[in-house]
Amino acid sequence: MIADIEAWANLAIRWLHLVAGIAWIGSSFYFMWLDSHLKPPKVPRGEGVAGELWSVHSGGFYHQMKFMVAPADMPEELHWFKWEAYTTWISGFLLLSLIFYVGADLNLIDKTKADLATWQAILLGLGSLAAGWLVYDGLCRSRVGQNLRLFGAVWFLVLTAAAYGLTRVFSDLGAFMHVGAIIGTVMAANVFLIIIPNQRKVVAQVLAGQALDPSLGKQAKQRSVHNNYMTLPVLFIMISNHYPMIFAAPLNWLWLAGLGIAGWTIRHFFNLKNAGRVEPQVLLYGALAFVTVAVLNESARPKPPTVAEVPAYATVRAIVDKHCITCHAAHPTHRGVPVAPNGTMFDTDAGLQQHAEKIYTRAVATQSMPLGNETQMTETERAQLGAWIKAGAKVGS
Repeated sequence: MIADIEAWANLAIRWLHLVAGIAWIGSSFYFMWLDSHLKPPKVPRGEGVAGELWSVHSGGFYHQMKFMVAPADMPEELHWFKWEAYTTWISGFLLLSLIFYVGADLNLIDKTKADLATWQAILLGLGSLAAGWLVYDGLCRSRVGQNLRLFGAVWFLVLTAAAYGLTRVFSDLGAFMHVGAIIGTVMAANVFLIIIPNQRKVVAQVLAGQALDPSLGKQAKQRSVHNNYMTLPVLFIMISNHYPMIFAAPLNWLWLAGLGIAGWTIRHFFNLKNAGRVEPQVLLYGALAFVTVAVLNESARPKPPTVAEVPAYATVRAIVDKHCITCHAAHPTHRGVPVAPNGTMFDTDAGLQQHAEKIYTRAVATQSMPLGNETQMTETERAQLGAWIKAGAKVGS
């Protein structure tokens, strides 16, 4: 019963996280596009108008104007873009907690890396989120934060260091998700602690008839631009659980660095393009980073273990029964696994044969299964599985 509740909660929270994330990222992309397309008004629009834009969509015409700081008279109704960010972070944190904190023994702790107690792993995970924000915010408030390129380079190195450190103590996937959570926490905290409060201060100054402080808008814009560039890397991390060849790679922390560069360059290309500058060489930098990291990882990947003879099927069946079917069966017995992950079941001969290539990828080539090698599968057992699969995965005697 508890496992069923966890499964349905996982589905509901994951769906909410996806929907909220789409809304948040969509508004971020749109406003970056809008800012880059604003042009000085041809007809005087009043004091403080920095630019305007006419657009057409859904059969209607829209006229938008941006004020350098704020309009002289505040309108009665303002639309605030904040709940998308808050909902994305809250749902993401709930999902992180459900999968990696409630299920820490299975999904977060890897005894072969660090023999952590559950409370230690959770405290370390939460601490990484807090530390990420404190370091980021400190950089933004320092002289480094005044130079976008310098800031980007330093923040990239900080995240790479975090990726390296977390992959040394957590399970591979747990480390990946915590790097993503650090980025997501920074992005949401930017909205909650900087962007929205600064905007509220400007509104209060207008209503009170006070002189407006332009630094408030400048600071909010800085954080908004940062958020825009961090969206694609964090999106990849959200779906990285589908790619064991990356999260279980020998230099998986380097994959995060390379994919971060690729995501930032893609975002930068489109930001430049929206501003009227087409610079395809920017994409080449991202492609180069991707290829370089891929080559380095493949060079560092150990060759799959081998044995001299193809084992009998009975030997293979015993290995699978010992290490796999507590999760990958019609009726899993592992705590926190109510149904077979991705519907892959190995408790029958037909199922084992059908999914043989997946088993080879996960258990032999990348050695990302069993998770955290919880059942202590040996190199010999992996080699026997690999030899059987490469020989045609024949079942029976």
